[in-house]
Amino acid sequence: MGSTQGNISDIAAYVTGRARAVRAASVRLATTPAEVKNRALLAMADALIARAAEIGAENQKDLDAGRAKGLDAAMLDRLALTPERIASMADGLRQIAALPDPVGEIDGMERRPGGFLVGRMRVPIGVIGIVYESRPNVTADAAALCIKSGNGVVLKGGSEAIHSNTVIARILEQAGAEAGLPSGCAALLETTDRAAVDHMLVQEQSIDLIIPRGGEGLIRMVVEKSRIPVIKHDKGLCHTYIDRAADLDMALNLTENGKIQRPGTCNTTETVLVHRDIAEKFLPPLAARMRERGVALHACPRALPLLPDAVPATDADWDTEWLRLEMSVKVVDGYDDAVAHIRAHGSEHTEVIVTADYPTAMRFVREVDAASVHVNASSRLHDGNVFGLGAEIGISTSRLHARGAMGLKELTCQKFVVLGDGQLRE
Repeated sequence: MGSTQGNISDIAAYVTGRARAVRAASVRLATTPAEVKNRALLAMADALIARAAEIGAENQKDLDAGRAKGLDAAMLDRLALTPERIASMADGLRQIAALPDPVGEIDGMERRPGGFLVGRMRVPIGVIGIVYESRPNVTADAAALCIKSGNGVVLKGGSEAIHSNTVIARILEQAGAEAGLPSGCAALLETTDRAAVDHMLVQEQSIDLIIPRGGEGLIRMVVEKSRIPVIKHDKGLCHTYIDRAADLDMALNLTENGKIQRPGTCNTTETVLVHRDIAEKFLPPLAARMRERGVALHACPRALPLLPDAVPATDADWDTEWLRLEMSVKVVDGYDDAVAHIRAHGSEHTEVIVTADYPTAMRFVREVDAASVHVNASSRLHDGNVFGLGAEIGISTSRLHARGAMGLKELTCQKFVVLGDGQLRE
């Protein structure tokens, strides 16, 4: 995966060369046996653990530089690689190795009236380009998912994580090559030059799909500039609606977990909607719980008297992805009012209802349009690893090809396979 980190005199030629090399290697990777890919992933996992201290040292360089640049707490949290997170990266690779290989699966083989059989075989998409910010674990997750699904991958991380991404990529490259992967099947663009992304997005002869992971600005830029199809991971403006039939203790626990378990992530609860009939019972305990956890609340006029530490919510707050210990709170007239608010302000990422009323829960599941809809379950559960996909390539808020947490199958497409014994078209 490595290249030469540092100054690159001709960034366009560098990016083009790396992309073409991955395209050439992807042809061999597409037919690499599952046992070779799995052996490589396990070797990569072991190498990450064995060289955790080296990864930590390089990550510290990025953290020190980030603090010097004034990165906020949420960004620094996404950038940090603790020993536990390095172990989690390795566990993700092992989980991916243990999953069934989708490449070569044939679905729906059936005999047509002419006597021939028609089915669809899963095949790699080809070469995936990943543009991402902050989180260096994406380097390992994305590489592993692409390799297991038979895709070459070109990785472009943010400049704030250059040291972390580079060391991870080189460790994976060495371990994968020693285990038998085709050389050059994955490439990290080892440059902090922002022009590298622009050049990457026009490599339509070498790259088949772009997946951006990062903030709203990055997503918009990639969608606007790319000549290559994009599966976007839009912002996560997620809601938790507390219905009047909710178990209030459960509602408190789910709201707390949805907000504070890791507030800098896209599946964090950013707005809680509370049915007016239970507002007086629910909001004071919520205020106490959030005060204990250091969460600042932005409240609508009806909620404000019940939340003594809250500030008045502005119109802009309902469209804000806080990504920190802040949350918006609104009292709604009922189910229809809650759903209308979600439709007006949600990002179609993850939406939650807390209720003991089955018909209301089923209405929510049918009527709320999001990549993942949860009944009595935290918004934080929308994650490829939690859903059993192994590490995820991202959470798609697009409607075509893939939606929600994307795992191995979402990194394949299908081709028709026809088996005959001499049939002709008449």
